[in-house]
Amino acid sequence: MAGAHGLHEAPRRELLPGVTRRAAVLVVGVLLLQLGFVLSYVGAFHAPTPREVPLAVVAPDGAPAGTAESVVTQLNGLDGDPLDARVAGDAADATELLRDREVDGVLLLGTGTEDTLQVAGAEGGAVSSALEQVLTAADAAQQRTLTTDDVLPAAEGDARGLSAFYLAVGWVVGGYLVASIIGVSAGSRPLTRGRGAVRLLALAVYAVVSGVGGALITGPVLDVFDGHLLALSAFGALLVFAVGAFTMALQVWTGLLGIGLAILLFVVLGNPSAGGAYPAPLLPPFWAAIGPWLPPGAGTDAVRGIVYFGGAGAGQACLVLAAYAVVGLAATLAGSGRHTPAAPEPAAAPTPA
Repeated sequence: MAGAHGLHEAPRRELLPGVTRRAAVLVVGVLLLQLGFVLSYVGAFHAPTPREVPLAVVAPDGAPAGTAESVVTQLNGLDGDPLDARVAGDAADATELLRDREVDGVLLLGTGTEDTLQVAGAEGGAVSSALEQVLTAADAAQQRTLTTDDVLPAAEGDARGLSAFYLAVGWVVGGYLVASIIGVSAGSRPLTRGRGAVRLLALAVYAVVSGVGGALITGPVLDVFDGHLLALSAFGALLVFAVGAFTMALQVWTGLLGIGLAILLFVVLGNPSAGGAYPAPLLPPFWAAIGPWLPPGAGTDAVRGIVYFGGAGAGQACLVLAAYAVVGLAATLAGSGRHTPAAPEPAAAPTPA
């Protein structure tokens, strides 16, 4: 009978004793994610170089016509195209461009040999430092000097304006982790659309609590940001739900692979391009281009806009995240209850006479 029992056992799909084919595939996937992580982070950060940093140039009162235009032409002709300079009508208009995040710096030309560079440290100290270096060298070539004035500094407890990035990344991590845990513990694909809706509702509750928690920690608890508690809480809830719903949808349609895809999208690609340590003007073109369209970048940009720039830039980020949320919600519900065809059962072995 032992031989007959063995005839009905499913074949063991092992490459090595104790190592199944599925485990081997997962290990290869982890290796690729690991190498992708190294490639993405090192590729984005190994050589930060200013590329077409937006700059407004203002001529002093009484300066000859065309003074600002001439300086703009010189700056835009620098090797490597580090600047994208434009003429502003006066200092007030130029500062407003800085507050609206349309430029990263304002060059006020002096009547003598001293110019002033206005920057927004709240946008990230790396950009301010890069602008100062480029313009100091350019002024030195013209026997001029440069003074830097941070007119929109980061808060005292927000070193180099990085807290917005860390808050956004914390929300993103919470979103894809909670969706992953739900999928692993209860199955990647809900058995019915009703169950899928319950998962999304649970995610929404988690997102609200997470949004409020992040806003409280960076506000009253650590005193990093002053005010904006309601706006940050609402935005954090949107960010967590968008990431979680999209991760849930990836798992519904691709199973366990969905967790790896979420890590690839939100961590491997999303974090280096988010504008944390090095904002977009200092990143290579690929990372600068994808950053605003991924949740970590949209989140970082929006938090900075809410806290320091009167909401400038937050609207576009909310639209990006709303798109992730809608796609994730719709795809999760559409895939819930979807059954794959069952594998045919192996034919029974003939019973010995």
